[in-house]
Amino acid sequence: MIIKTREQGNVVIFDIEGEIKRSEIADATLHELVKSKLDEGKHNILLNFKNVDFIDSFGVGEILASYISTHNAGGKFKLTQISKRILVIFQVTMLTKVLEIFEDEETALKSF
Repeated sequence: MIIKTREQGNVVIFDIEGEIKRSEIADATLHELVKSKLDEGKHNILLNFKNVDFIDSFGVGEILASYISTHNAGGKFKLTQISKRILVIFQVTMLTKVLEIFEDEETALKSF
């Protein structure tokens, strides 16, 4: 998994690439990266799933932990460009009832 971070206005965007899963070689987990931005006072988080092709239960846990940390910090946490295959995972785990998911980045950014 490769995560690139960029900012647009007051929103931190995490462009995620590859597979969101447990890995012994990862420098930092997604949740750790989100928490570091929250610690910097940046409370609007958008995860871009455009180039994500797999997520396992660890990855789902990372998304949920990131959502909870953002929510507890008074921020907003949203996702965009999720493939239909990964969206099914969020539907089965009922996360679609908790997370705001947008089809495109522009609409997601406007929602902040």
